[in-house]
Amino acid sequence: MKSCDASGFDPALVNEDFLPTAPAQRTWDWKSIAALWVAMVVCVPAYMLAAGLISEGMSWWQAVFTIFLANVIVLVPMLLIGHAGAKHGIPFPVLLRSSFGVRGAKLPALLRGLVACGWFGIQTWIGGTAIYTLINVVSGNAIAGSPLPVLGIDLGQLLSFLAFWLLHVVFIAYGTESIRWLEIWAAPVLVLMCLVLLAWAYLRADGFGPMLSAPSQFGPGGAREGQFAAVFWPSLTAMVGFWATLALNIPDFTRFARSQRDQVLGQALGLPLPMAVLAFVAVAVTSATVLIFGEAIWDPVELTRRMGGLGVVAALLVLSLATLSTNLAANVVAPANGFASLAPSRISFKLGGYITAGIGIAIFPWKLLESTGAYIFTWLIGYSALLGPIAGILLADYFMIRRTELDVDALFRDDGCYRYRNGWNPVALVALVAGVLPNLPGFLHAAFPVSFANVPAIFVSIYSYAWFVGLGIAALVYWVLMRGRSH
Repeated sequence: MKSCDASGFDPALVNEDFLPTAPAQRTWDWKSIAALWVAMVVCVPAYMLAAGLISEGMSWWQAVFTIFLANVIVLVPMLLIGHAGAKHGIPFPVLLRSSFGVRGAKLPALLRGLVACGWFGIQTWIGGTAIYTLINVVSGNAIAGSPLPVLGIDLGQLLSFLAFWLLHVVFIAYGTESIRWLEIWAAPVLVLMCLVLLAWAYLRADGFGPMLSAPSQFGPGGAREGQFAAVFWPSLTAMVGFWATLALNIPDFTRFARSQRDQVLGQALGLPLPMAVLAFVAVAVTSATVLIFGEAIWDPVELTRRMGGLGVVAALLVLSLATLSTNLAANVVAPANGFASLAPSRISFKLGGYITAGIGIAIFPWKLLESTGAYIFTWLIGYSALLGPIAGILLADYFMIRRTELDVDALFRDDGCYRYRNGWNPVALVALVAGVLPNLPGFLHAAFPVSFANVPAIFVSIYSYAWFVGLGIAALVYWVLMRGRSH
């Protein structure tokens, strides 16, 4: 890596947050990175992932295995793309300039950021709901009321949402290091919460309930006998899609790693196994709720409301902490940097974070959740079809074309080797379109089944592997077209 002389950088391509990290800033050891992942993993959407798989007919162990395997798979690009952050000290929007061009990089950075904005709003609403439930539990529903015009939620829900949203703004104001501090302290608390919840369910139900003994519906005599593969592959793709977002912008965090060993060990310990353990906790606890409450309760916010006593207060506070820690790391850092990349000289990380927070309110996330029916097969697979090709291009460029060597100075100069054609690399755009197009008919069929009912079966099948197909095609097209070019 070349040394950086910031005085020679194009002002339109750099700000203090985008500069390569100095040795003094590389304070994240493997324990910090593992804690980051544990604190991100323990969240309401991740807890509820197994619900969709079991409702599709899987047994508990098939659901847990599918989630574990998906996270082992997504760990690979996570580690590979994270290598660039640890080696060169640059964030995701700057790394994109190597493949997309110093100006073209704004497009994929913005695409990644907009996906995160949707997640930010959803998670903030979930956290606000936990606060709303907590206040009503301790006050006898004092803040429950009639829905407000236009918004469709009551005043108590709105104020709870805004209070939780404001907490995010405080951490944005203090920057990335404050987020690391929160993740380190949150991780052990969240692990303890999972263990306590598991113990509570076991004791209340005198063992785990019927869900753990229920066979797969795909076995002989089952309701969906012989259909396992048809459900497994799209489910695996969806589970990969859950963290495919972080696989892209992981350099935003690994740039602070002390070494490659720290980023590899921290991520390997912090992602696949904790995701599988959380899935098991979710299945076991939900199985117990069938015996305790007479129905399966997958939503942990609703479950804590049913628990009663002082335990509900502690549980809802921990749920709020879990949502905050996940949201800040997974859904604020990427869009904050993405928006900053649009005009680095005028938009800092903090301002980008404030823009993210503003969009999080503007999208009315409670309405987004209402209209999102097939969560797994539309939302998760849908954006994995978009982000997979970007990951493929990054991997092909960094490992196959650059052999991990980058001219870091040129990443911040408009007249350097990453200028391509007026700052855009047409090869990357062609590869991106090539990776997205095969999945488009399948996405339209899944999202609008009535309007696109006659999509050929081959495209519906391809869409089941959307992330894999997009990543593979985009990487291959980019590598073939970039070979032999001067770079």
